[in-house]
Amino acid sequence: MTTTLTETLTTAQRRGGGARGGKPRRRRAHHRAEARGAWVLMSPYALLFLVAAAIPIAYAFFISLQKPATLVNPQSGFGGLEAFVTVVTDYRFVDTFVNIFSVMIIWLPLMILGVVGLALLVHASPGRFGGSMRFIYFVPGALAGIANFVLWVYLLNPTESPIAFLWERAGLDTLKEITTTDNLPWILTAMLFFQGVGTWIVIVNGGLNGIPDDIFEAAELDGAGAWRLAWNIKLPLIRPWIGYAALMNLAYGFQLFLEPYLLRQISSGSVEAEWAPTQLGYAFAFTNRNFPAAAAMSIILLVITLAIGIFIVFKSGLFGEEKEKAR
Repeated sequence: MTTTLTETLTTAQRRGGGARGGKPRRRRAHHRAEARGAWVLMSPYALLFLVAAAIPIAYAFFISLQKPATLVNPQSGFGGLEAFVTVVTDYRFVDTFVNIFSVMIIWLPLMILGVVGLALLVHASPGRFGGSMRFIYFVPGALAGIANFVLWVYLLNPTESPIAFLWERAGLDTLKEITTTDNLPWILTAMLFFQGVGTWIVIVNGGLNGIPDDIFEAAELDGAGAWRLAWNIKLPLIRPWIGYAALMNLAYGFQLFLEPYLLRQISSGSVEAEWAPTQLGYAFAFTNRNFPAAAAMSIILLVITLAIGIFIVFKSGLFGEEKEKAR
């Protein structure tokens, strides 16, 4: 009898141990399945990042460490940091960054303030009016690239512009007088703001629509008016969206090439040929035939953009750092 009881208890313990041991095994199998699913979902992006970003960046860095080929010495070889020294000591290098920052210091604050302000107004206007305004603001976003440029050339040309009376009052009679290097920051600010504001209003408004209505109802019960609701509730909650808008517009600003390049063409050379950093890189590559210097210029632009972008990401809580701290 005793032997039978002992055997029964041992069998039960084994079964219980097997059941308890089965849960970790099932949990591990579940985690492995989740990991496989994550890799499957991430693989297209990883492949795209490898082909479109990682390999080109590595190749540009490799080229930047080479010596430029010349007629005397057509064979290039390892040149160390010579290309970077060539770029940094070029007389146009500092001026190109001064030019691009002169645009950003005007354009980015106006863009962010305009986008956030108009998005808050649209969000505070539900119904057909809000929907209509979202559509109206988005229309300029369809005029991107060459279409936006052609529209602004039409507006800037005193002989054809519907605002020609403004140019006449300013004493500007020709397109060449308007599109000068001194006026370029203001012209580019107008072009970029008109092109991008509608799209970013829709994006930031999407962030506002993602805020639960319970939060607004609780704030209104506490006596919060429209101004306090926007300042104390909406703005803090859409800060990551604002950071995202600032980050993407910053990256776009450093890539400016088409607008200043074409403005130089239509103004018969009144705009500098190497006005922006990207134009200087273009000149290194196709005017000076110094491809290592052009690659070095691209690496410098990448480092500066990444540094400012990382600062914006951490200050705006774009990847949810504040939520993690709150937990």
